[in-house]
Amino acid sequence: MERIKPHTLSGFMELTPKKQALMEHITDTIKRVYSLYGFTPLDTPVIESADVLLAKGGGETEKQIYRFTKGDSDLALRFDLTVPLAKYVAMNYAELAFPFRRYQIGKVYRGERAQRGRFREFYQADIDIIGDGELSIMNEAEIPSIIYRLFTELGLTRFVIRVNNRKLLTGFYDMLGLSEKAGDIMRTVDKLEKIGHDKVMAILTGDLDISAGDANEILGFISITGTNAQVLSALEAYRGRNATFDMGYEELATVAGYLADFGVPEENFALDLTIARGLDYYTGTVYETQITGHPEVGSVCSGGRYDDLAGYYTDRKLPGVGISIGLTRLFFILDDVGLLSDDLPTAPADALILPMTDDMSHSVALATALRQRGIRTQIYSEPKKFKARMAYANRLGVPFVAILGEDEIAAGAVSVKDMSTGAQERVSVNDAAGYISDALSRRPVARPIKE
Repeated sequence: MERIKPHTLSGFMELTPKKQALMEHITDTIKRVYSLYGFTPLDTPVIESADVLLAKGGGETEKQIYRFTKGDSDLALRFDLTVPLAKYVAMNYAELAFPFRRYQIGKVYRGERAQRGRFREFYQADIDIIGDGELSIMNEAEIPSIIYRLFTELGLTRFVIRVNNRKLLTGFYDMLGLSEKAGDIMRTVDKLEKIGHDKVMAILTGDLDISAGDANEILGFISITGTNAQVLSALEAYRGRNATFDMGYEELATVAGYLADFGVPEENFALDLTIARGLDYYTGTVYETQITGHPEVGSVCSGGRYDDLAGYYTDRKLPGVGISIGLTRLFFILDDVGLLSDDLPTAPADALILPMTDDMSHSVALATALRQRGIRTQIYSEPKKFKARMAYANRLGVPFVAILGEDEIAAGAVSVKDMSTGAQERVSVNDAAGYISDALSRRPVARPIKE
């Protein structure tokens, strides 16, 4: 039989058990935080009918989609979680309570060129709040508190949620008589940090044929910085000249005004007029989150307000606001820059039972008792020497080893070894679960991400 060399496709991530455990901790934290804010879990199919997924396609999206046929069916793998959500809400409108708040963590597929930190198969972790006809600005104001709570729970304190409002930008470009070029301008200034001031100026005056005076006005406007109060004060000078701008100003001021009430420290939140988000469907507040001191990581959580979620599937107006985390890319980059914690327990079990007799019944009974107390437990039943068994325990990284030999069984006891300190103590079988549970509860709480 010809052997095939095992290999993984380029752009697809596989993790070692320890790193997979870290990934699961991060995913579980995301689920817990999203649930804390009243979002319901949703799971949509990975494979959809191609006409459904490509309703909003075209351009680069259609080039990147994985598309195939099965019999007479034209099928495609989902390339994000937003389009399937739009389909889901349009199909199930009558069954849903609005505002509809959902979270979804799932794999998506894009056939783009695989690069370091960019994958063809990757997890996204999204939340969206969908309204029926209208959606209160308070939902946009709440989003930064969710981002703040999530990254704090993951172990980060040095990050900034950068917020802007597309209406501000749309109104400003309308003041300059550049409404027809507003989308192109926003996509260009959104690249300011990546390509720099001079290249942005060159694109504005060259490719977009904007006068040097207007280009300087644009770059001066988006360069307004300072505290949130100072930015809002500077924007006051533009009010009263354009209705769309004034609406954007009021919405941005509302979002910033509720920060303290939602528990978001000002040092973790910045009004930033350079944030536009490249996608045209954003219509109001937009968000990008960056880890302070690590510009190479880029945005770790982004999104915004949109006013027509499901226009390709229904005549109903279904506005929404949402954010997305590229979870696979985030995990890869955090690992790459050394921000994944070494202290987080990643063992698959809390206790490993080592039977030292041929009769396994006492070990099975002990494992059952420990599991009933919620202690994750393995039994090592392989006929190996004691040294090999302990090597296995060390390799797994289990916190405790429970040894059951003839002496322990005769005494109705078990020898429990703390693998972190090397200390070993004999306790009664009846007390073993409580002993291990108490010891686990005293261990310091670690976060998946370290500063």
